[in-house]
Amino acid sequence: MSDVVTAYLILAAILFCIGLYGALTKRNAVIVLLCIELMLNAVNLNLVAFAKMGVNPSLQGQIFSLFNMTVAAAEAAVGIAILISLYRNRGTADVTEMDRLKK
Repeated sequence: MSDVVTAYLILAAILFCIGLYGALTKRNAVIVLLCIELMLNAVNLNLVAFAKMGVNPSLQGQIFSLFNMTVAAAEAAVGIAILISLYRNRGTADVTEMDRLKK
């Protein structure tokens, strides 16, 4: 692999680790959703880097990255809807309160 691909992979790994740390340690649901989006963007960066500079360069990674972005947008919409429902019922955006939304 070339040095350029290595730089992209290191950047994507750093972004993914920051997102994973935030998703596992933060209690605010908005921050957790942002961290999940950060992890998905790191995956998209990997897909585009391998598609553009891999052994067989093609558009497949970029197309799959576009599908991944649409799934991320749908995930954010559903997550925000759940968060609004939680906030209306409990008055808090704390993720530890989400198990009590079943009532």
